[in-house]
Amino acid sequence: MSEAVSPDLLPLTAQDGPDGLSVGGVSLVELGRRFGTPLFVYDEEHLRRRCREAVAAFGPGRVAYAAKAFLCTAMARLAHEEGLLLDVASGGELRVALNAGVPGDRIVLHGNNKDDGELLAAVRAGVRHVVVDNFDEMDRIERLAAVHGLAPVPVVLRVAPGVAAGGHEAIRTGGTDSKFGFGLATGAAAAAVRRARSSGAMALEGVHAHVGSQVLDAGRLADGAATIARFAVESGVAGLTVGGGLGVAYEAGERVPSFAEWAAGVRTAVRDAGWTGPFVVEPGRSVTARAGLTLYRVGTIKHIEGVRTYVGVDGGMSDNIRPALYGGRYEAFLPRAPFADRPLRARLVGKHCESGDILVDDAALPADLAVSDLLATPVTGAYGYAMASNYNKLPRPAVVFVRDGGARLVVRRETEDDLLRLDVPGPGEVPGTAGVAQVTARRLTTA
Repeated sequence: MSEAVSPDLLPLTAQDGPDGLSVGGVSLVELGRRFGTPLFVYDEEHLRRRCREAVAAFGPGRVAYAAKAFLCTAMARLAHEEGLLLDVASGGELRVALNAGVPGDRIVLHGNNKDDGELLAAVRAGVRHVVVDNFDEMDRIERLAAVHGLAPVPVVLRVAPGVAAGGHEAIRTGGTDSKFGFGLATGAAAAAVRRARSSGAMALEGVHAHVGSQVLDAGRLADGAATIARFAVESGVAGLTVGGGLGVAYEAGERVPSFAEWAAGVRTAVRDAGWTGPFVVEPGRSVTARAGLTLYRVGTIKHIEGVRTYVGVDGGMSDNIRPALYGGRYEAFLPRAPFADRPLRARLVGKHCESGDILVDDAALPADLAVSDLLATPVTGAYGYAMASNYNKLPRPAVVFVRDGGARLVVRRETEDDLLRLDVPGPGEVPGTAGVAQVTARRLTTA
């Protein structure tokens, strides 16, 4: 590959100009200077358009944003403003959604192992419903209801429909052999319906299924929807959620169904299965992925004659674990010359002490790539920041939203002081960097 990066991988407002690529009317080169790197940059207009496209395809009140893809207070508020429900997967995600001003009845709680605190927080926040994943969770809800005198908790039962799809085994969730949901083939799902209906602690509102993630074939999503719809009809429940999973293009040439195509396929599938009511979908990646990109600074270029070239940047697996976790593939380009030919082949790597710290195994890059260049990887708006870590004690990057020529910081960059914030000082130690310096000096003098 020597051609330029495909515009289809860039945020919708991306434009080339005298200062290189801009997004939201703001130069990426300038963003790198102003906010530092690594840096997550989101096209706010792109995010809003994708939310609106989803609502237009499926209907008002029928789209729940799968917040695990990317969540901060600003993103939760944006999704709510655009008419989406929020699907959260933990007490922490619930806290962020509530902090953004999202009403409880616009939030649904997922999770395969919710603890007492998460369930109580959800009930007290008045969430729309809890997606119950297993019989142990039913036990927990019944015990909490008895101890705390709770009104019946609105629940939706997650079913493992026996239909699995997705770009990697690790993100295929709908099969019979899955940690998620009540198995359909085993009879567990039918038993769960009977128990929920007979329990005074639960108010059964419907059933749910999710077949997997990064699905590029809308037909597989329709198959999963048809299976859970048939079960919903047989069970006589009032509500149906068919999950999310629509994929995105990470590399040039990948074909991705639109929201409209996904909606049409699911509507036909559930109707043919006998379901005549509305249904809810839960897109995440397909809302945020292409809207975001990551900026890095090139620190090293290492040529190994007859082997390969390594290009090292100032981030890596701590801000994008997907390549190491399940073989996620990306492209890269230079914001100063976004549509330049890319004849140089190199392995784009991070700065972590791991040979597997690879962002792009065989990246196409411009021939004039140099140390200190600003480099970007597009389509990192889903599961980049969300899965970021402090491995090797790297502070997590900042997140910036850009729109109409302005940039706003929505998540500040962590500092090295933040890395020490949770450490518990020992005897004689003082929290913070000054304390570390004192301890180090004391150890050197007593060694």
